[in-house]
This record gives sequence, C-alpha cells and structure tokens, in this order.
Amino acid sequence: MERKMTRRNLLQATAAGTAAAVVARQTSASAGVFEPVKIEEPFHGAVLNRRGGRQVDGGLMIRVSGRAPLRDRVTVNGSPARRAGTAFTAEVLLGQKETEIIAASHGSFGLHEHRVRVRWDKYSQPRYRFSIDDNSFFLRDIPRKNYTSLFGCFYLQGLRELHSKYGTRFVLNIYYATEDGFELPRFPDRYKSEWQDNSDWLKLAFHAYANEPARPYQYASASKLIADLKKVAEQIVRFAGEQTYSPPTVIHWGMVQPEALKPLFENGVRALSGYFRRLGGDWDVNYLLDDARSEYLSRHDALMDFDSGIVFSKVDIVCNSIEVERIVPTLEPLTTDPNQAEIMDIFTHEQYFWPFYSNYLADHFQRLDTAIRYVTERGYKPVFFHEGFLGGPE
Repeated sequence: MERKMTRRNLLQATAAGTAAAVVARQTSASAGVFEPVKIEEPFHGAVLNRRGGRQVDGGLMIRVSGRAPLRDRVTVNGSPARRAGTAFTAEVLLGQKETEIIAASHGSFGLHEHRVRVRWDKYSQPRYRFSIDDNSFFLRDIPRKNYTSLFGCFYLQGLRELHSKYGTRFVLNIYYATEDGFELPRFPDRYKSEWQDNSDWLKLAFHAYANEPARPYQYASASKLIADLKKVAEQIVRFAGEQTYSPPTVIHWGMVQPEALKPLFENGVRALSGYFRRLGGDWDVNYLLDDARSEYLSRHDALMDFDSGIVFSKVDIVCNSIEVERIVPTLEPLTTDPNQAEIMDIFTHEQYFWPFYSNYLADHFQRLDTAIRYVTERGYKPVFFHEGFLGGPE
C-alpha cells in the first residue's frame, strides 16, 4: 500500500535522518579518537642504568609514561597512575635484570593492556669498547715479512702502544679470505703463545668470509652466516688460541636476516654494533631492525632484543671518518646525554692505517689516540662487549 507523503511526514523523516546522521558521526568520531593504553617510555627493550632513574633500596626506580583514553582509570603494575588529560605517569621499581611493565586502562571500552620489558644494567659503569673492522692486511703482512714477533708489524705495535698508554682493549674483526688469494689457514701458528700472552687486551673475531661482495649477509641464509663464522673461529683458535677468540660483535655491513639472530646468539654472540642511521629515507647498517627500534637506537646506547637475547649497540664514532679536530666535539655531547653517556662504542677500519691503501690516513693513530684519551680522562674504562653485560658485570 502506498503511503501518502504529507508535509508533516516529510519533516519527521528529515529530522529522523538528521538525528541518525549526527549519531553516526558521533559514533564514528568516538571510534576515531579511541586509542588503547600505550606505554611511551620506557621503550620495549630499553637498557636502563643509574642515569635513567634513581637508585633506591631494592633497585632502580624509573618513571613510566604513556597515553590512555581520557576517562579511563589506569594502573601500572597494579598501582594507580597519575593522570593529566590523556597522559599518565607512574613509578616502577626495577629489582631484577628483566622487568615486565604492564599498563592497564579500565573504562567504557573495557579493559586494555600494554606491556613492555626492560633490561636493568644493574652494575653499570662508564665504559668504552674499541672495535676495528675489515682486518686482513696485517694477516698477510706478518707471514710475508716473517717477523720474529707479532709486534714487528707496525699496525699491531701501534695498537700495543695505545694499550700501554691507556689500557685500551681491541677487537680485530677479520676475514677468512682476501681478493689476492690469501686464506686464514696460511697464517702460521708459531705466534700462538704471543697471541695468548696478549689476549687480555687483544682479541680476534669473525667479520665476514671476505670483504666482497658488499653486504654479504643482508640476504644470506642463517646457515651461510654461521658456516662462515665457524670457519673463521676455527682458524683463530688454531693459530691464536681460545683465549684470543671473541664472539663477533660486528657483522660486515651490519645487516643480517632476522632469523639469523637466534643462531648467532647460540654461537656466542651477545652484542651487535651498528650505525642505525638513515640513508635515502631508509634505516641502514641496522641489522634489519624495524624503523621504530632503529630510530630509538639512533639516540640511545643500547637496546635488548628479547627474542634472540642479543643487545644492539649504537656506534658512537668511526675514527677513520672524523678528522682529529672534530673527534672531541663529536664525543663531548654524548657524555652529557643520559641516554648515550654510559657506553662509548668506538670504531674504525684497518685499511686506513696502511700507506699503500688508496685512502690512507697518515694521522689515523693520532685519531685513535685523541678519542681514547678523551674518554679515558672522563673516567671511561676499556671493556670487551662479549664479557658480562656489554662489558660490565652481570
């Protein structure tokens, strides 16, 4: 039956439609602005030390902050949080190496939770480590010249002088093979006792099978990476002894597949250093970590990857890329930033020491001396990252 449309019917229909539209807009708007509770600080995987909280009986008291719906009641690890608009803050005591922080919001949209885990660097102290990449020239020079001592090689002698002067510890990251046909099995074992005698400050570690191709493990399988690591490790132990071997802390080009992290941990890797920098809009030399973690590491010392057990560290300075006069201005701001002041990750490349290299730096040792002297004068102690927790006591 056809309904007769009167003016009154039309007005009623129009009013009903308008009201429905208003309700729909309100519902949509409400849905659009609703965001579940989120912890913003600390970041998941944050490595926290005395600079990031206050030491109290029983642990480190830290501040937790985040966002939650305006009217929700928020608790953090069971205690009520302070609210200011959509923001919330609370304090949490870190009493164990690892702590899970749970923020819960209770409101008209029900119960929502956000969880993060953090790592407490309980016995943290100002420390630095020195890593040198791309080592191959000295491994060819020593057997070619047949020195009576390892330190007949000017490169190792220069490092020994820095150790004698400052107590610096060095990790030399090496290749298995070079482009001219040299392979590690050709390095003699007659210096083994000398390596062992100096292993308290001089270590050797896997870097890659060879310098080329670039980014050798960015797309390689975990099995390929681990096979190459084991080949280099076997040779280090053969000619330099187990005391001289260090699990790798820098993989060539700082890029590996995510599924390689756990196998690396299972082969002794506890820390990996990278640049965590943007290149052409993408994060690079970041071990293929996601953007959020890469950005975080670009302005923090370290980040724990709980899935693998590996801690990522940001390289603070690459000596071969920084002129002598710029080294202190580069390091100085880091020493006053609580997020970057505790650990100095210092880095360079071997090839720049050698006069025949096309980009030879005549002042390379001076650059190292300048960086090491600066951190030493400010109380930083030399460590190996594979010992303890980033070189500090566990």
